[in-house]
Amino acid sequence: MQKMHFSIRINAPAEKVWNTMLGEETYKDWTSVFNEGGSTVQGNWEKGSKMLFLGPDPETGVMGGMVSRIAENIPYQFISIEHLGIVNNGVEDTTSEEAKKWAPAFENYTFKEEDGVTEVQVDIDMMDEYVDMFNEMWPKSLERLKVLAEEQN
Repeated sequence: MQKMHFSIRINAPAEKVWNTMLGEETYKDWTSVFNEGGSTVQGNWEKGSKMLFLGPDPETGVMGGMVSRIAENIPYQFISIEHLGIVNNGVEDTTSEEAKKWAPAFENYTFKEEDGVTEVQVDIDMMDEYVDMFNEMWPKSLERLKVLAEEQN
């Protein structure tokens, strides 16, 4: 597992960026880079809450994704997602060898606002075989988040 880091400066206050990142419709939009079929989230963003991050498999259309929990939530400053396992063919799996390859892994977002400009820092644990793919996808997704937050500002 590798640690990956990405960041972007967004011309909007941290509260606006936060709400854009976590809002139901805007979440689907900026994360569409990761899954053209559309990404969804089930659960809420409160600390300790279970979350399912889901999207259709591009080949089969069957829903899959990650089983996670919110490890920390400090509004407009920091949110940490702990990935606990996978969802495969619509079934949650936290015990198989495949699931254990992913867990535990963290996805952390830090928001730093200065003079109405917010820097979003993303730190994630990633399996080696996905590093190249996510090095390509993350900058695109953050750019989409920037566009969404700035146009709503």
